[in-house]
Amino acid sequence: MNTDGRSRAPLQWLEWVLAFAILVCGLICVKLTLEKLYFPQPFFFDTDNTFADWFSTAIWSHQEGAYDTWLTVYPPLTFVLLKVLGLPACYEYGDLNSVRDCDWLGIVAIHLSYIATFVIASVALIKVDRKTAAPRAFALAAGMPALFGLERGNVIFFCFICVMLGWGPLLRSTRLRWLFVGMAVNFKVYLIAAVLVQLVRRRWLWVEGALLGVVFVYLISFILLGEGTPVEIIANLVNFADGFYSIQSDILSFWYANTYNPLHSVLTESSAPVSSLIGDDLVNLGAMITIVSMRTGQAMTLLALFAAWIRPEAASPQRLTLLALSFVLITQETSAYTQPIVFFFVFLERWKGWFVPSAIALTYLVSLPGDYIMGSGGLLYMQSSYIAGQTVMVERGFAIGMFLRPLLLILIAVLFSLDTMALVWRDVRRDGWQDRWRFRKDAPILPRVRRPRQPFAAVETGPRAGA
Repeated sequence: MNTDGRSRAPLQWLEWVLAFAILVCGLICVKLTLEKLYFPQPFFFDTDNTFADWFSTAIWSHQEGAYDTWLTVYPPLTFVLLKVLGLPACYEYGDLNSVRDCDWLGIVAIHLSYIATFVIASVALIKVDRKTAAPRAFALAAGMPALFGLERGNVIFFCFICVMLGWGPLLRSTRLRWLFVGMAVNFKVYLIAAVLVQLVRRRWLWVEGALLGVVFVYLISFILLGEGTPVEIIANLVNFADGFYSIQSDILSFWYANTYNPLHSVLTESSAPVSSLIGDDLVNLGAMITIVSMRTGQAMTLLALFAAWIRPEAASPQRLTLLALSFVLITQETSAYTQPIVFFFVFLERWKGWFVPSAIALTYLVSLPGDYIMGSGGLLYMQSSYIAGQTVMVERGFAIGMFLRPLLLILIAVLFSLDTMALVWRDVRRDGWQDRWRFRKDAPILPRVRRPRQPFAAVETGPRAGA
């Protein structure tokens, strides 16, 4: 904890400035929406697809075939939840537009989940640091990733609530934490990384309990839904991965991306005439920058986890969770609405040193709503708008955020990786190795490392020699 108030004051003002920038950008988005009658970039490019993540999934929660026909990758919990939070009579038609117009309960549930998420996030941030809680909670709630998740109507907010209760500072009961961890993983499978990474700190019992929570929640939801075996889910995950990377040549694939994978595929594998538009030199340079950036971020994150494994007491469980989720975020395309989960763990950190404050500032920048279309303009076309209830003229184009956001996310991961390695290095230099009695049974990690000495309190006392 940084107790130097004088050094913290300007940094706290910087957070308020960045939060105000988010507010200004958000108001500009509202103005553009009211003028043009559709959400501007980088909101979803199909203006008639609002809330589609919720209702297209909910349709399959009211009928069979989600796994063998729709080939979903969601575990059964999502379908069980959406079945409860929907009006069954509305799903007799099965059409997305008719269902969306009919099921008012689903619309209410989407917005209530959004509100509940950031009420809980605010409470958690207040518990960590009251002075920075307000701007950070505002950045989470009003930032572009959360607004994007709200527009999509994604179940990410239910998942986010489970993440905060499972890994955050609010609950004391370990068993309750395991239950919420199990629910979070059953909402989004990739969160299993946040469970397994705790092995770095030798938290064997915690990981075992969390995995039991995952299995318990899965079994209950599977019984309630009646479909979604592990074999079906794994097969659909493999098919999804193959299908996803096969369409990476589409320019829309990096419309609002977490990683450089889509952009790299466009530059190297696209059937679009990219070379004729920007030239071979720029194509080769862009491909090199994207792949080097991704590999650097991945390597630095893995090095930080290795350093934490060497010195597990130097990195907190929440820091390990942040590193694991950052690795997932910059490696696999999980859509932008995943970012608030990672940002929550970023905002649990305190302003200390140089790396962490820089990463926090970048998190605010990534959260700025809206985007800037480069050049004189973009493509103009007519499209139906759900929020307007009519056909509108839509303008789309290449925006600066398409190229900068993945880089900023990689930089955030790199900065926390550097800070973690610095923490480990300072801890080793300060305390050495001999006092690490709780890790006495670990295998030697570095050469010429002596066995931890037994603390005085643990030395067995007995009759003195000759007594």
